[in-house]
Amino acid sequence: MIGIVAATAAGRAAAATLAERWPGEVRPFTDTGPADALREAWRTCDQIVAFLAVGATVRILAPLLGHKTEDPAVVCVDEALQFAVPVVGGHHGANALAHRLAAALGCTAAITTASDQGNVTALDSYGDDLGFTVDNPDMLPRVGAAVLSGDPVRLAADQTWPLPPLPPNVRPDADTPLTIRITDRLSPFPAETDGSSAPDVDHTLDTSVGAVVERSPETALARGGELVYRPPSLVVGVGSARGVSAEEVGDLIDRALGEAGLSPASVRCVATVDLKADEAGILEAARERGWEVVTFPADVLAGVDVPNPSEVVRAEVGTPSVAEAAALRAARSFGRGAELVVAKRKTANATVAVARLVPRGRLTIVGLGPGARDLLTPRAADALRWASVVVGLDQYVDQIRDLLRPGTRVLASGLGQEEERARTAVEEARGGHAVALIGSGDAGIYAMASPALEFAGEDIEVEGVPGITAAVAAASLLGAPLGHDHAYISLSDLHTPWEIIERRVRAAAEGDFTVCFYNPRSRARDWQLPKALAVLAEHRPPATPVGVVRNAGRPDQSVTVTTLADLDPARVDMFTVVLVGSARSRTVAGRFVTPRGYRWA
Repeated sequence: MIGIVAATAAGRAAAATLAERWPGEVRPFTDTGPADALREAWRTCDQIVAFLAVGATVRILAPLLGHKTEDPAVVCVDEALQFAVPVVGGHHGANALAHRLAAALGCTAAITTASDQGNVTALDSYGDDLGFTVDNPDMLPRVGAAVLSGDPVRLAADQTWPLPPLPPNVRPDADTPLTIRITDRLSPFPAETDGSSAPDVDHTLDTSVGAVVERSPETALARGGELVYRPPSLVVGVGSARGVSAEEVGDLIDRALGEAGLSPASVRCVATVDLKADEAGILEAARERGWEVVTFPADVLAGVDVPNPSEVVRAEVGTPSVAEAAALRAARSFGRGAELVVAKRKTANATVAVARLVPRGRLTIVGLGPGARDLLTPRAADALRWASVVVGLDQYVDQIRDLLRPGTRVLASGLGQEEERARTAVEEARGGHAVALIGSGDAGIYAMASPALEFAGEDIEVEGVPGITAAVAAASLLGAPLGHDHAYISLSDLHTPWEIIERRVRAAAEGDFTVCFYNPRSRARDWQLPKALAVLAEHRPPATPVGVVRNAGRPDQSVTVTTLADLDPARVDMFTVVLVGSARSRTVAGRFVTPRGYRWA
C-alpha cells in the first residue's frame, strides 16, 4: 500500500490524481497534520509519497529509521510537482516509485543513488529477487564505494546464480583482501561431515558475475574484509514420530547445520512428508526460524534415491526415506538439481537431512521493438540492465549497447546464425547465468523466441518480454489497416518451401484477411512478392489499399499508401513490411483503414 501525505491544496489534488490513476494502491493521509500522517503512514504502508519538503520529512521520520531493507520507501514531491526525490530506500522501492510518480504527474525523478547514476548494479539489492540476504550489512558502504570507485574487488561464489553483472573491477583474480562472497557456508573452511558432498575440484570461472565458483576449501580466502551474501540454497528435510517436540526438532536442525558449517540464513524451507503436514513440533520449529514448510506425498518421496533408506520407515509412512528424500525432492523443485550435503541424522523422535540445490539459470527473451528508443518498452530496458549475458544479432546489440551495465558479457553474431544464437542463449542459461536473448520487434513473431524455446528445457527459467512488432509499428503509421481479422505471412522460402507459403497466401486471400507480408523481397528473392500479390489480386479489386513501410520507427523510415494495382515490388526490400487490405479495406483521407465491420448501436 502507498501512503500519500499532503498538507496543502496542491498536494491534496495530486494525491487525488494518484488515487485515480493507481486504484486500489493508494491510501491518503490528509485528515491530520503532516507529522502525525507521516508517522501513521510509516507504520501501516510499504511506500510513502510525501508532498512535503525533504527537510521536514527527514526531521519527522529520522527517529523512526530502522534498516533500509525493512523501512518503507519514501519519496518527496515538491509543491510545484517538478521533482520526485527518493529519500528513504532508494534501492528498495523508492527509486522505482519516483519513476512511477514521474510518469503519473509529469515531474522528474531525481535519483541520487550513485549506482543508478553510473548504471552499476546496486549491492544493497544484489540478489534480492533470488532471495539473497546480506550477512554483514555493515560492509556494504565500504565494498560499495570500492565497486563504484573502480577499485579491485574479488567476487567468489559457491555456485553460479542468475545475477546481474558487476563492473570489470570486480573479478575473480583481483589481488585484494576486499571480497564479495556468495555462500551458504559459515566459513570458507567447512567442517567435514558424513554425507557432505563438497567435492575437491578446481575452481570454475563464473563468467556471468566474474566470480570464482569455489569448491576447494584450500584456496578460499580469509574472511577479513568480506561482504557475505547468503543465497537460499539449502533445504532441510525433517521426519519425526508423532508428537515430537519443537525443541527436539529445532535442536537437531541447528546441530546438523552447525556441524556441517552451513548458515541457517541460506535455508529456503523445511520439507517433509504430507502425513506430517499438521505435526506441531515440525511446524513450530520452522516458524521459530522463519522458514516455511513444504510437504510431498509418500509415493513421491518413495521415488527419490537416497543413501540411507529404511524399511521400517517405509512400513510406517509408505516411503523408505522422509528427511533425505524430502530435502532432495524440494531442492530439485527449486533448482535444476540437488546434492545431499548432510546425510540423515537422528534423535529419539526426529530425523534431519540437508540438501543443496543447483540454481536454475534464467533466459529472458526480449523484443526490442522496431528500432526507435522510445518504442523500446521499460520492461525490455530493465531486462537488458539485469542480464549478465546478452545474446543477439550484432546490429541489434549495437542499438542497445548503451543500456547494458558495465561487466555485461555480449555474444553477438551476424545474419543467418539464428539457430546458433538460440542454442548459445539456452546453454548460457543452463550454466546458471542471467541471459537476455534479443530480437527486433516482438521476439515471438518471426524472431528468436521460437528457436530458443525449441531447445529450452525445464532446467532453466524462461521469461518473455513483448515488443512492438514490425506489423504494429507499420500499421500505426499507415492508419488502421489491421482493424479487423488479419494474417502475417513470411515470404522467405529459405526454410519454408514456396508451395506451403503460396498455400497460406491463397487461404488468406480466400478468407478475405488483411495480409501483412514479412521478408517480402531481397536481392536473391525477387519473384515471391509479385507472385503473392497476384494470388491476392484474384480475390481483391485493383483499388485495394496497400501500405509499404520501410524501417518503421527509425530515422530513415518511409511510408507509402498505394493500391494493389499500382504497387511497384521493386521498391520493396528486407527492411520493408507490406500490408495488403481485405476486400472491405479502403483509403480515408489518405489513411489505410480496415473497418471493424460492426453495426454501431
